[in-house]
Amino acid sequence: MSLHGKVAIVTGAAQGIGRAASIQLASLGAKVVVTDAGNERTLQAIVSEIAAAGGEALAIPADARSREQMELLVDTAKNAFGRIDVLVCHSTHGAKAATFAELAWEHFEQRLTDELKAAFESTKAVIPTMQAQHFGRIIYLSSTEGKDPTPQYIAFGTAKGGLDTFARYIAQEFGPYGITANIVAPGFVRADASCGISEEEGRVIGSFTPLGRIAGPEDVAGVISFLASDSAGFLTGTYTPVTGGLVME
Repeated sequence: MSLHGKVAIVTGAAQGIGRAASIQLASLGAKVVVTDAGNERTLQAIVSEIAAAGGEALAIPADARSREQMELLVDTAKNAFGRIDVLVCHSTHGAKAATFAELAWEHFEQRLTDELKAAFESTKAVIPTMQAQHFGRIIYLSSTEGKDPTPQYIAFGTAKGGLDTFARYIAQEFGPYGITANIVAPGFVRADASCGISEEEGRVIGSFTPLGRIAGPEDVAGVISFLASDSAGFLTGTYTPVTGGLVME
């Protein structure tokens, strides 16, 4: 599997799955633009790591919820690399546990806004270029909690469920332009800030999976890389749980 000649943007790239995806996409030959809000030093460290391995990357700090910042990012990336082939939309706003009885509308609304506006604005920024190229791969990072409720995560799960629906509409509307849109839905992920579980809790949860462990960021990155590749050219609107079999579709 090769991504040589492709240019990828990864939002939420400073940590966890976003970082792992950036490094893996670069290892397969893609030129990678890593972005996150307010994490320039961390982003530069990822660029240095990619460069040390012989890859090419560019760090552009930006808030994926901002139309202006994402449009500037895309313009800068195109000036540097000439095109945009892949968008990995990875929200890193985290999940705050609260029952519905405890939940205030303001927190619920903010969670929905953070998730969906990041997807909306980042997609809005890359679509014109992908349409002109008649080629694009968009990968949205969701969560199994969007389909399978977890106690106290109603805001997070509802936001991810909305993202799943949004992605399918993008897949439908832009398929005629050669643009695919797919959903990757991890369960618990080791070293992912959104999980909020201890190492011991991870071992316990992993013992219930057919594969005997929870995912690492690199496991999710592998699925992202496949969906970004030409091998996945006839897949769009798909939902892939990355759970070691704990959730099966």
